[in-house]
Formats: sequence, structure tokens, C-alpha cells
Amino acid sequence: MTRNEAISSLRKVLLKRRDALRNALAGDLSLLNDLRGETHGDVIDYALDAAQDEISSQLAEVESRELAHIENALVSMREGTYGNCGHCGESIPLARLQALPYATLCIRCQRESEKGGPKRSPGDWSRVVDMTTIDADVMLSDIELDVR
Repeated sequence: MTRNEAISSLRKVLLKRRDALRNALAGDLSLLNDLRGETHGDVIDYALDAAQDEISSQLAEVESRELAHIENALVSMREGTYGNCGHCGESIPLARLQALPYATLCIRCQRESEKGGPKRSPGDWSRVVDMTTIDADVMLSDIELDVR
């Protein structure tokens, strides 16, 4: 199998996965909306619903992130840059692409990125919040924990 044939095969895989993720995300979001409409029950039911909503929301976030990676891979296929490392420009081995079809870095550059080498991009610090002195006064003993 040539590299072009393998990439064509990977394109089919990416398209199927993209469609599956789109359907799953549409279903998850409509399910969340339906569940919010059914607000019957006691405090425990509300707590369980909130926990389930949180799990569903986190799963939807992971799926949407994967969907974005797939969309980017499909764009790079159209542009003819698919399978090239986004950092060094070398060809990404087919084995890596078959394992992770939306990989944008070769293994060497990915390892460098994970080690925190010079090729690493700065992290997203937008969610970091500075603690005020009032928040720092909270002790672990002040928090009730239900450990079973």
C-alpha cells in the first residue's frame, strides 16, 4: 500500500469518526436539554442529575476537542499538508498516523513538546485564579468531606 492509498484510507476513517462525533455531540446536548426540562424529585435526585450533567458535559468537551482535531486533519488533507510534522516538516510515519490519524507532530517533536523542551508552546493560563487572603484562610478541616 502506498502512502497516498494509506492517507486515502485514513481520510475515510476520519470522516466516519467525524460523523459519529457530530451525532454523539448533537445527542448529548439534546439529552441534556431534555433532562433539564424534567425537574421532578428530591434533593438527591437533583444532586444525581447535576453529577450526570457534569459527566456528560466533560465527555462532550473531550469529544468536541477530538472533533476539532479531526476537522483540522481533514483541512490539511485538502491543502496537501497532511502527514507532515507541524514543527520540523518531516513526514509523520504511517504507523503513527494509523494509531492517531489527526497527529500533527512526528514522535520526536511530540516527545520534545511533552518534555517541555524549547519547542513547547506556552500553556493556557486563562483559568488560573489568584487566591486572595480571604480564600487562603480556609482550612481543610473547615470542609465537610463524605469519604466512604
